[in-house]
Amino acid sequence: MTTPQQDSGPIAAAFRARARGAAWPTPRHWLLAGAVAVALVLPFFLQDFLVFQLTEVMIYGLAILGLNLLTGFNGQFSVGHGAFYGLGAYVTAILMSRYEVPYYWTLPAAGGICFVVGFLFGLPALRLEGLYLALATFALAVALPQVLKFHGLEAWTGGVQGIVVDQPDAPSFLPIGEDQWLYYFTLAVVLIMFAGAANIVKSRTGRAIMAIRDHPLAATAMGINAPLYKTLTFGVSALYTGVAGALGALAVQFVAPDSFGLFLSIYLLVGLIIGGMGSLPGCLFGGLFVLYVPNLAQEVSRGLAGVVYGVIMLLVIFVMPSGAAGFTRLVVARLSRSGRREPPS
Repeated sequence: MTTPQQDSGPIAAAFRARARGAAWPTPRHWLLAGAVAVALVLPFFLQDFLVFQLTEVMIYGLAILGLNLLTGFNGQFSVGHGAFYGLGAYVTAILMSRYEVPYYWTLPAAGGICFVVGFLFGLPALRLEGLYLALATFALAVALPQVLKFHGLEAWTGGVQGIVVDQPDAPSFLPIGEDQWLYYFTLAVVLIMFAGAANIVKSRTGRAIMAIRDHPLAATAMGINAPLYKTLTFGVSALYTGVAGALGALAVQFVAPDSFGLFLSIYLLVGLIIGGMGSLPGCLFGGLFVLYVPNLAQEVSRGLAGVVYGVIMLLVIFVMPSGAAGFTRLVVARLSRSGRREPPS
């Protein structure tokens, strides 16, 4: 039996403070619940094309999340994640068109295959760092479209003609269309995988991979198995991007080698930087940028779309040098400081 003095000790006070900090709901939880509620009702107020675009935003956000786990949290630089996106898309297309596998079973298959490929690619990449690792992933992004066009694999990949993918039908008991159903299916997958990423980042594993990013020598001295964590992070990162590619195949209903070239990898990297490295919510903002800014540049000037895109990107980087996530934190911090100031007497 504890005494009042023991209950009021520093250890008990620390546990009570931690319990109060973890209490539900916090403002952050309310914000997340509000965002999910808005996402659930949006398809009923938007046209099908806008619903399709929002689905693609979530898909790109999930792909950027995979890159973020590798680059933002573990410090391994990659410019080849479009290859994992394309691999996941082709796994889904092949399983659905050649073997008539239900679309929902193709997602874990795509994620599992991409995890294995990413893990195996991460093993030789352990000897590479910085620009050399970027060059190796660059080679991966350049090689994948050529492999998909190889005549020996045409029976599976369809060669340069690609593969047509059937869009999933909505369940008969739901009064919604195909675009709306794919939106909700994608939303469910994205919420599950973002929650998984948040748990990884907050866990012991997350602290280990961030320690490797911040100071590899110190992390190794503390007993962290850096090679194992780096290869596992590469595999998990590829898994996330591969699942995004599988969802992308379902959304676009077509896969072809030229759809997964080097520019896709660059767009994902741009989305990561614009959204904010090391930020989970920033990945969705990066998805918005990847989808809408090129379209906006095309509307401004078709002949100078690349120039307009570059100018917009430079302006965004100038205004938000630490990405949308860092800019949001800065604004909230300044508003908090101004709210705490006492009014002049």
